[in-house]
Amino acid sequence: MGKLTNRARAKADYLWFIGSREWPVFVSALGVLLGLVTLVPSAVGIVLSVIALVLGVLTLTRDIRMLRGRWAAWEFATIAAPFPHADVPPPASYPDGRYLEVPGRGTALVSDAIDRALWTQRFPVEVAPDPYRLPAELKATAPYVLPLRAHGRLLFNGRVVGMRGEPLPSVGRGAPIRLQRTRFFDAQCSNELATLRIARRDTDEVFDLRRQMMVDTAGRLHTLAESRLADIVGVSTVAVTTDGWVLVVLQSNRNSASQSLLAPSGSGSLEPRDLGGDDLHDVVRAGMERELCEETGLRRDEIVRTTITGFARWMDRGAKPEFFGLTELSATRQDLLARRPSRSEREFTAATRFVEVDLAGYGRELAGGADLPSLPAVLTDSGSVPLLLALRAAARWTVSAPREEDRVHP
Repeated sequence: MGKLTNRARAKADYLWFIGSREWPVFVSALGVLLGLVTLVPSAVGIVLSVIALVLGVLTLTRDIRMLRGRWAAWEFATIAAPFPHADVPPPASYPDGRYLEVPGRGTALVSDAIDRALWTQRFPVEVAPDPYRLPAELKATAPYVLPLRAHGRLLFNGRVVGMRGEPLPSVGRGAPIRLQRTRFFDAQCSNELATLRIARRDTDEVFDLRRQMMVDTAGRLHTLAESRLADIVGVSTVAVTTDGWVLVVLQSNRNSASQSLLAPSGSGSLEPRDLGGDDLHDVVRAGMERELCEETGLRRDEIVRTTITGFARWMDRGAKPEFFGLTELSATRQDLLARRPSRSEREFTAATRFVEVDLAGYGRELAGGADLPSLPAVLTDSGSVPLLLALRAAARWTVSAPREEDRVHP
């Protein structure tokens, strides 16, 4: 029943999103249906019903032709080339900002200085009073983009949280970072356009999100405060057992991103239910631990602590924000072998696996100048962008963590 319920919910979310934007067609269809229903055995009733039915059919036919014309006016093509990071400098406010390319999987903007700030500084947050709304230029393509994004995937229009600020070293203890409630489909119709080339067939006009909505007038990447995209907050943590194994998750082909790749132990999006405090660390940690328990079957009492270890922006997904953590467990690998994800996650989690990872050794490699550590082949070949970045952040933390008295503690 769980799979049927999930699929029914995903289909309902999809139809509601499309229907709310193409409602005149549904109204015409309702008129035709009412015309059929009111065909009663009465001379006057029959005549009126036939007239109403004919008018309804004509209107519906016209609306369907117009709808097909609007949908056919757009042409979508996947952009295979990596994000052009050489042509788009990071925001000037990002200290030590640089792009890190994961061959064949994507590009991320990282900053070691921002990571260190997360280790030692607290950042206040506030929730914007109004939810996110798609800009007009994105609303125009939303009904046509979503079917492409939903093809072969199981997508729900769940409530999630976007971000309107950065955890910069200069921001800590200052003005709060603003968070904003949004919906998952808003991100599909904004950030996720970064890998699509959209053209109108009738005018040859091309819409390129990378050039038109991700950079400022100087050609630099927008900060999250400047961005007009949904910018859903990604949260990922790698969990380590007491006997030194890292738990990873094999994602199914129904996921919206990183399909059939290995993901962190817990990985997903920040949700409104995680907004239980006014501190960024508390909010992000709540999201990480919730995802971890849902995707692996871990119990809350098996989590010793979760440390926020890094931050990045995933360029191929509209430069959305991503936070990374390291979770210490009180359980062994053997304790967790038989665990299963929560019922709601079983369509998205194909399997869980355990990998031996030398975080201290990898941290020394990174300290020596490596961009990414020399991970086991299974991770190098099949690791998703969040997993590789989460392991990188955890390795850096393991060898470069500040003194105990200077750290941010739960």
